[in-house]
Amino acid sequence: MKTDRIVQILINAGALYAAVWVVGGITFDGEWWKFLLVALAFSLLNTYLRPILRILTFPISIMTLGIFLIVINAVMILLAAAVSDQLGLGFAVTDFWAAFFGAIVVAIVGWILSMVIGASRMPVKVIS
Repeated sequence: MKTDRIVQILINAGALYAAVWVVGGITFDGEWWKFLLVALAFSLLNTYLRPILRILTFPISIMTLGIFLIVINAVMILLAAAVSDQLGLGFAVTDFWAAFFGAIVVAIVGWILSMVIGASRMPVKVIS
């Protein structure tokens, strides 16, 4: 696993922890290493499933000027909670609205952490 992938998992862990702390409907009761597994599951879902969902919902995203992408992020959080439930990791989301507000928190905190740490969420071409 590349260092960038590990940094991204840690950023996702921090963003998910902020969502647990801020949003009332998102809970975690477990040990820290289980939370890292939740962040790993969330990262894998974002890597492999999110691009497919973005392509399938492209017309809706255009019509809503990109606001629908928050719904996709909420679905990713709900799926991470479902994976956590199946594996007994302790991460739970009560309903869609908790996931929706959690998606907003995860997006903002993830962006801030990426800026602070210097990890890029998008490939960057260096011009020399």
